[in-house]
Amino acid sequence: MVALVDRSRLETKLGGFASGPSAALTDSSLWAKAQEYRRTTAARMVALDKDEIKTKLPAGDFHLSRKVDGEFNLLAFDGTDALLVNPGGTVRVGLPLLEEAAKLLSKGGAKTALIAGELYYRRPDGGRERVHDVSRVARQPSSPDELGGLRFAVFDVLELDGKPVAGAFHETWKKIEKFFKGGIRVGPVESLAVKDAAAVQKQFDSWVEGEGSEGLVVRSDVAGSFKIKPRRSLDCVVVGFTEGADDRAGMLHDALIALMRDEGTFHILGRVGGGFSEDERRGFLSDLKDLAVESDYAEVNPEHVAYRMVKPEWIVEVSVLDLISQTTRGASIDRMVLNWNGKSSRYEALRRLPLASPISPQFVRRREDKTVRPSDLRLAQVADRVEVPYAEKDSRTLTLPKSQVLKREVYTKVLKGNTMVRKLLLWKTNKENEGAVGGLSKYPAYVVHYTDFSPNRKDPLDSELRVSNSLPQIEALYQELLTESTGRGWTKA
Repeated sequence: MVALVDRSRLETKLGGFASGPSAALTDSSLWAKAQEYRRTTAARMVALDKDEIKTKLPAGDFHLSRKVDGEFNLLAFDGTDALLVNPGGTVRVGLPLLEEAAKLLSKGGAKTALIAGELYYRRPDGGRERVHDVSRVARQPSSPDELGGLRFAVFDVLELDGKPVAGAFHETWKKIEKFFKGGIRVGPVESLAVKDAAAVQKQFDSWVEGEGSEGLVVRSDVAGSFKIKPRRSLDCVVVGFTEGADDRAGMLHDALIALMRDEGTFHILGRVGGGFSEDERRGFLSDLKDLAVESDYAEVNPEHVAYRMVKPEWIVEVSVLDLISQTTRGASIDRMVLNWNGKSSRYEALRRLPLASPISPQFVRRREDKTVRPSDLRLAQVADRVEVPYAEKDSRTLTLPKSQVLKREVYTKVLKGNTMVRKLLLWKTNKENEGAVGGLSKYPAYVVHYTDFSPNRKDPLDSELRVSNSLPQIEALYQELLTESTGRGWTKA
């Protein structure tokens, strides 16, 4: 694998199978291409539910495929060997499916290739594939047979022999079938050509409602791409609300909803603003105002209006079209976990933990038959459908490492009777290994914060933030700010 990856930077899991971060790639653009493909595909694909098939699918021919519940990956082939890389930057080599893919591509005459598909696990019991199984087996395979259960469903070709593959999708599909038809561990995703929306509806009834598949993907060279999935219901608790503006004043705009973790904390899922009647919006707003409480945590809606937090009493049923657990770059979607302090009637922020984003949430009804307890508001409603790291952990024990202040300096200067203040603070976050994606952390190792307060200015308070993962670099940035901001007349406090 010399041409594609530095194997010394990977961790061997079982036999020849090894995995590691994107830093092991000899061509870093492979990871970037995985992220870009996922981003552009997600942006172009329209999400529909069953009831919208006949009303929103335009007339025309469609290429229809079964949606596989797995992990999106790019398969890269260099003429001899193959590897997988996902948008999160995880690189995998030495899988039985990769050996098969390399043989099939070589047999088909490919010199190099970049293939898009879904990595999934074929369960021995014949049950439906689940993305959780991919994570479990790829993280710690128990046997060669289990490793051999990993499969790759091909649905697109990005590059062939160093050139981008463009043009009509039916031509791309011919290439997919040429290389992979008849494969055992690698093959074309199950597909068929249909002529109209009625045929799409029929296949949805068969594959999704009849056989329990996750959904359908519909492609049209004329109309674009569509993702069709059944709506799912979630029971959530309302923890906040915003009021409408202008002609919607006096009406509920949207509600902030949460699920409960096993230890009794509240994990924010997102917001719901659709599905309410106008009478419900008026009545709900009045009732929720009576439940308003204090909170150490604040969140704003897409219109930048802060939610008023409420006592966790209202349970609502919400339907969602999909749940997305990762960003297009492969990072987890983290949501705040709150502790409800009943004695002081206020929310306390604990920390952000992975959860998901609900797609097209709609209010269905109040659930007065449910109570505010983990068994009725289970986090598993989401974790059973998408991978949610730490779902089984007690959020109160998952605290982030505390930061360490390295330098703090304050300078003052009096001008026209007013005291101006400039403050510099340098700290080590101790969080640089938290939430890493492809070897890159969500947190910098070092931070400098500069504050400039001058009561004589129109905007008295100004600030600047600089970050780095290098101690010498951050110290140089600190010194640069210090020199620029504390010249003549400034006195160290």
